[in-house]
Amino acid sequence: MDNSKIIKQIKFINSLDEFFQVIPINENKNISFHHHLRNGDYVLNMVLDYYIKNQITDINLFPSAIFPSYTNILELLKNNQINNITTNYLNGPTAEYITSNGLNGTLRMQTHGGRARSIIDGKSSIDIAFIACPYVDENGNGIGYKGPNKCGSLGYAIPDSEHAKIVVLVTDYITEDTISNPEIKGSNVDYIIKVDSIGDNNGIVSGTTNVTTNPIGVKIAKNTSRLLHELGVIKNGFSFQSGAGGVSLRVTKDVKDIMIKEKIKASFFSGGITKYHVEMLEENLVEKLYDVQCFDLEAISSLSRNKEHHAISASRYANPDDPKMVVKDLDVVILGATEIDYDFNVNVTTDSHQTLIGGSGGHSDTASEAKLTVIVSPLIKGRIPIIRDRVTTITTLGKNVDCFVTERGIAINPKRTDILEKLKNTRLNIIAIEDLANKAYSYTGIPKESTNHQTKIGVVEDRTYDIIDNIYKK
Repeated sequence: MDNSKIIKQIKFINSLDEFFQVIPINENKNISFHHHLRNGDYVLNMVLDYYIKNQITDINLFPSAIFPSYTNILELLKNNQINNITTNYLNGPTAEYITSNGLNGTLRMQTHGGRARSIIDGKSSIDIAFIACPYVDENGNGIGYKGPNKCGSLGYAIPDSEHAKIVVLVTDYITEDTISNPEIKGSNVDYIIKVDSIGDNNGIVSGTTNVTTNPIGVKIAKNTSRLLHELGVIKNGFSFQSGAGGVSLRVTKDVKDIMIKEKIKASFFSGGITKYHVEMLEENLVEKLYDVQCFDLEAISSLSRNKEHHAISASRYANPDDPKMVVKDLDVVILGATEIDYDFNVNVTTDSHQTLIGGSGGHSDTASEAKLTVIVSPLIKGRIPIIRDRVTTITTLGKNVDCFVTERGIAINPKRTDILEKLKNTRLNIIAIEDLANKAYSYTGIPKESTNHQTKIGVVEDRTYDIIDNIYKK
């Protein structure tokens, strides 16, 4: 961090027009954004308008994620203005365009922890970090859980704010009060730009953040909670992470029922936080929430009222170089999959036809560290079996995956002989992954393996900076 910023006076600017009169746009082509407003973000498109109008080329983008509403990235790609994109997740029209056309340089898919690490290390060098910040004071301090478009934790933006050459807070609310415990520290901020609106926080909530009632999903969740119970991991002081998908949330509900029945209290839940995690905090079922991203408006509101609901940075969450990394203390993580193979490698980056549909986010980070990594998924999705001989794209290495739970049985990674030993007398349907695959194939037939590996357009980078797979043009 540049210590000269501590004595530097923050410049308040009335518009992006004025900002780009002060800062030459053609000299600042490595730019970053966060995605805490998810599909409701306005700031990314607002800024990229200027790069489109000024026909700036050789741009390197570092958004923490890309959502369908980020239409100006697609415009820049079509205009041949972007060289490289480094991100953790992407879906929608931009993902489809890159799948079919590639880009001038490389798509680098990182993890949440890996992104933080690469920014801190200087591997990802950012000229300007444009940070949508819902609530800013006159000293440049910022938080995400207050203001008209509050988005909760600003975890993904914190490394950018500490290491970008120029840090710009874009806000629609400046308070006269002093923020005493900021997520974004004013000593790191160079400019504050006041705009009419940074976004619509209703766009934060996706269609998946509800507990599933689908019978297959309910069965998978029940199998998972029974597995956790029989393995003895649901006990006082255990730590847990589950995603915001319907099945994962159903697992959380079933685990909660066990905790209430057996009077168990967890030490912490981590990751993306939802109203269901908040309910468990307020019901005294868990001591702390470590929140790198809020998935709904109830979780955002909780940050203001619950002192044990902690907003944390992406580095604190999952950077392997951070001595206080939260995920190293995880007992259990529940994760989804688009595909899984016989070696337990998991794909959540592309579909089986190589179309980009997501990315690791914290998937690989948590699997690498948790004592028990459980993948949950229907055995067949849209008439396509989830188990492949080899996944189309490796997101998370099989060596870090322990169990795969479906509605028709549970496969245990053979390397986890300790788990197999504990389950030798179980009534759960424990089955080899190859036999699970054959069950699926009896309904769908054996899927054809993709051979369209001709033009490389990107790489999947593990949090260790190792390239674990390539991404190919469709």
